[in-house]
Amino acid sequence: MDEETGYEAVRSRDARFDGEFFFAVETTGIYCRPSCPAVTPKRKNVHFYPTAAAAQGHGYRACRRCRPDAVPGSAEWNVRADVVGRAMRMIGDGVVDREGVPGLALRLGYSARQVQRQLTAEVGAGPVALARAQRAHTARLLLQTTRLPVTDIAFAAGFASVRQFNDTVRQIYARTPTALRAEAGTRLPAPEPAAPAAPAAGVPLRLAYREPYHRPAIFDRLAAEVVAGVEELTGAPGARTYRRTLRLPHGFGLVAVDEAAAGPWLDARLHLADLRDLTTAVQRLRRLFDLDADPQAVDERLGAEPELAALVAARPGLRSPGAADAEECAVRAAVGSAGAARLVAEYGRPLDAPCGTLTHVFPEPKALAEHLPLAAAFEDGSVRLDSGADREDAEQALRAVPGVDAATAAHIRMRALGDPDVAVPGLPTRDAWRPWRSYAVQHLWAEGELSLASGPAHAHRIDLEQP
Repeated sequence: MDEETGYEAVRSRDARFDGEFFFAVETTGIYCRPSCPAVTPKRKNVHFYPTAAAAQGHGYRACRRCRPDAVPGSAEWNVRADVVGRAMRMIGDGVVDREGVPGLALRLGYSARQVQRQLTAEVGAGPVALARAQRAHTARLLLQTTRLPVTDIAFAAGFASVRQFNDTVRQIYARTPTALRAEAGTRLPAPEPAAPAAPAAGVPLRLAYREPYHRPAIFDRLAAEVVAGVEELTGAPGARTYRRTLRLPHGFGLVAVDEAAAGPWLDARLHLADLRDLTTAVQRLRRLFDLDADPQAVDERLGAEPELAALVAARPGLRSPGAADAEECAVRAAVGSAGAARLVAEYGRPLDAPCGTLTHVFPEPKALAEHLPLAAAFEDGSVRLDSGADREDAEQALRAVPGVDAATAAHIRMRALGDPDVAVPGLPTRDAWRPWRSYAVQHLWAEGELSLASGPAHAHRIDLEQP
């Protein structure tokens, strides 16, 4: 997109471009999202940046009014399978915070210098700056939605020191952490009562998306796939709540996501055993609910196809759900719902105390490696499904696993790796639907033209070895 088109989006306050780019105003030193309600600046004073980190790197502060750090992520990273797209997904998953730039580069198969150069050229900021911007967003969220001590928030957000935390918050938000928290005022939730079964902290979340978003279809899909012990869906249609346990790098979590609409976001509540997992948990929820998609682009392309036009008109903004845990998603695709429930009961990690019908965290691959070839492939590294995995390589590796056929591998690619353009063997997909074939399949499922029983998740089942 050229800058004149970007300026027109700013003039019209077009929310469809929120997160796709940011604009900064030279005379104020502030950067904003395109839909910022403030007075439109003169064109000669406006500069455009592909990421918030790039704007921050040029010395601009985040707008207090439109909060540009709270926008959906760019849909470009869902589509792109190159090193930059993979790097952006991994940074979002917290890899730089946990493993540093060398760890990111190693996972990508490039040198740290090559990763730095490519990211800077494409998105205007290197991996450290991108991770820093993400940490700042996490810090603001915790400051304004919890009563955690400021020192705890600094380390939970991924900062190496309190001083680094203070300096970053001042630079990006032009306020101290204390002042940033004071802006929330009475909106802070009341302290949660202590309970033996409660995780260490609870964080209310607003998971933003680009409109439209067809909520009923994605909650219907989640309801049809619930695995007892790790998931539940309660309430009447239109007011349902999806709850599940999460296996995260530093511990476990519990999340509840509401179907009812209050704005262009999903209301959620996240409880974590270790707050350092907040960024990772949020990104995995965003992938599960496909919140960074560009529904206008998908609907425009698929709605032009005769076979799909009526389906798209009936369900504008239909999403292609991803996975909260890629390895869990793959195992569930391989063994089916009944097999997955059995694995949870026999090998899952029990919660210290049940929370409703949630009793376990889905078992780690090492707990299943002796019984399931796919889990063994995860353990020995022959199959990688992390956020930076190469999609083509992953699908080929999956098809080499005993018992995983082409349809199951394609389903795993669609869901676990979030690929928006998967052609599933045995299902009616057309090249004309590219690059959104995964979304076309979702429309066919939602309409009932493909039953869940005939979908790729049920095309084949690996027999579980009796323990």
